[in-house]
Amino acid sequence: MKSDILFKPFEFNGFKVKNRIAMAPMTRARSKKRDIITDLAPLYYAQRASAGLLISEGIPVSKEARGYAMTPGIYTREQIEGWKKVTEAVHKENGKIFAQLWHVGRRSAKSITGTTPLAPSAIKNPDKVYGPLAEGGFGLIETDFPKAMTIEDINRTKQDFLQAAKNAMEAGFDGVEIHGAHGYLFDQFMRKDANKRTDIYGGNVENRIRFVLEIVKLLVEEIGADKVAIRISPFVSEIENYDEEMPETALYLMKELNAFQLAYLHLSENIGNFREVSDSYRIEMKKIYKNPIMVCGNYTKETATEILEKGWADMVSFGRLFITNPDLVERFKNNFPLEIDSSESAMTYYGGGAEGYTDYKKYGE
Repeated sequence: MKSDILFKPFEFNGFKVKNRIAMAPMTRARSKKRDIITDLAPLYYAQRASAGLLISEGIPVSKEARGYAMTPGIYTREQIEGWKKVTEAVHKENGKIFAQLWHVGRRSAKSITGTTPLAPSAIKNPDKVYGPLAEGGFGLIETDFPKAMTIEDINRTKQDFLQAAKNAMEAGFDGVEIHGAHGYLFDQFMRKDANKRTDIYGGNVENRIRFVLEIVKLLVEEIGADKVAIRISPFVSEIENYDEEMPETALYLMKELNAFQLAYLHLSENIGNFREVSDSYRIEMKKIYKNPIMVCGNYTKETATEILEKGWADMVSFGRLFITNPDLVERFKNNFPLEIDSSESAMTYYGGGAEGYTDYKKYGE
């Protein structure tokens, strides 16, 4: 008998979803002027609302948190009003949506934010981000050399995340996911190769995870643990060299996160410059972390079902499959063929209008 665990509801500490399938956060770079979400976004997200949980594209918590052009924010009144239309559309389809709150840290440029990028330490790696080109238009540009954050910068960033969480609740989101993965700000603080600080935010592992734990605590106290999640990627690196201690650092973080009873911990894997997550590591994770785990990284229906059945995860999120298959849940459930992304469809991932965004059809249409 084939397992239907993917389609079963899940509940933990007030966090409830109708199935174990989530849509992963995906940058689509389609904001309007003043970094307001596109008018097409309500339809885009509503089309995919059969997922147990939708996680929004990364949403910068402030102007200085930005790292990519045309990504919608949540720090102005106009931006909040734009997101209200999205959450209303999702809820009309009986969907649930979390906002992914984002600060890129050093992965930015002055031409995007108007200010010098911030980082735990003044260390730059070769890196390119999507921004304004000198000759006009948008494309990949080199990041600028970052400034080491002062305590004042850190405290301001804490307040930016707190306000963004409040704004997300006002906009109608069902919760927030802190982006602590993929070489962005919190990931930078946790990694020894990016964090050379000598104060309470650097050095030993307790200090390197301090910033993210402070953010988690602030948000849990403000909006509730069932409305707060965090994404990490200990086996993914933004550069060719790995921080060999990062997997152990992540386990230490999980141990400290246990007490918060978050909605879920989102493990991003198998993308970019990555190493595979071993079975032994997953077993160790489950020993240490007693709360819900979501995994993401090129899973199929079969591999997703397998990891859920093993008890190593409670939910699985899918990225590109949800771009080309807005009815992914129904296709999985009925074994309908999938629309697979191609080099042609990849051309419409970032920027543009309806093409490659809201024009994918449900099966049979």
